[in-house]
Amino acid sequence: MKKILCCLLILSMLFSIPVYAQQEETTTVYAEEESAMEYNARSIVLMEASSGTIICSANENERLSPASITKIMTVILIFDAIHSGKIKLTDMATTSAYAKSMGGSQVYLEEGEQQTVETLLKCIIIASGNDASVTMAEMIAGSEEQFVNMMNERAAKLNMNDTHFVDCCGLTDSDDHYTSAKDVAIMSRELITKYPEVFDYTTIWMETIIHKTQKGESEFILSNTNKLLKTNQYVKGLKTGSTSKAKYCVSTVAEKDGVQLIAVVMAAPDYKVRFTEAEKLINYGFSNCKVYQDENDYSQDRNVVNGKKDTVKVTSEGFSYVDTEGNDLSQVKAKVSLKKNIIAPVKKGDIVGLVEYELNGNKIGEADIVALESVDKADYGFLFKKLIGLMLQIS
Repeated sequence: MKKILCCLLILSMLFSIPVYAQQEETTTVYAEEESAMEYNARSIVLMEASSGTIICSANENERLSPASITKIMTVILIFDAIHSGKIKLTDMATTSAYAKSMGGSQVYLEEGEQQTVETLLKCIIIASGNDASVTMAEMIAGSEEQFVNMMNERAAKLNMNDTHFVDCCGLTDSDDHYTSAKDVAIMSRELITKYPEVFDYTTIWMETIIHKTQKGESEFILSNTNKLLKTNQYVKGLKTGSTSKAKYCVSTVAEKDGVQLIAVVMAAPDYKVRFTEAEKLINYGFSNCKVYQDENDYSQDRNVVNGKKDTVKVTSEGFSYVDTEGNDLSQVKAKVSLKKNIIAPVKKGDIVGLVEYELNGNKIGEADIVALESVDKADYGFLFKKLIGLMLQIS
């Protein structure tokens, strides 16, 4: 009898143990008070590009491994170098043994192989070539290590507070290489707004490059890693990434009816889900967002007091506002406050006025009016020469 009771007790304990089924990770996003959306990814952000407004997000500041999304910052620095005149699209870059040794996604550059900057840009943006990324890093900074320092400096200037890079392509599994969905959106916005010519490359679906080495010439086909280019007419590309550590990530840019959106998905469980979730974000944004942009031209000349010039050119820095509540944006009112006389010295970028914006009696934002040029203060020598000139004109 005692043995029977013991067996019954053990069986009752076994059946009382809860059983947990393994489920895919989902993230609940509250974009509005009355609605909640679920996304099958660790972290997401939807941003309106012109204003930088985050429309909806979840775990947006969580530090995660970005994989090849890292290359967005690499491309920013390449365009920085082009626009500063340091390099040109037609310049030739030479592949080092180290660059050739990169694993992961690559375009199979050979040691000593030369390609133009533009070709390597295509290799990075279209095919996510790690070897091409390192080749460009070495060309611009002398070494990948120094280039990564430049990446971190650029990230700091953009207030990407949850980002730190240790390589230029995202191949590393180091815990010290991380970013967040919000920071990815920030650097994506910097790239597309400062260098919109990037769309000349991100929208390419397929292109052929020519390898020229000692072995001869051979063709290599670049195929875009962002599959939404084929399935969504509003998508303009940007960058994908995946490693075992990062899982599947994407930063996608889409534009419709003057509204430009950036959808970032990080740590999705598979490559299809990242695109599904990005498209879900984009569709939500297009359905719920309207954008106001002040198209008035505030550029003008203003009087300068005690300056070596009598006037200075000024303009507004521009203003965008995102509405998700169905307001009539034609009712936005702008109030301009501008100094009548500006006292020298004036430095380029000095704030000399303000434009304030209201909608339905509520302030929705403001934009600075800044000087477009510098004007030095007039010294006695300058004033004396000016006086002599006036006297000669009178005589």
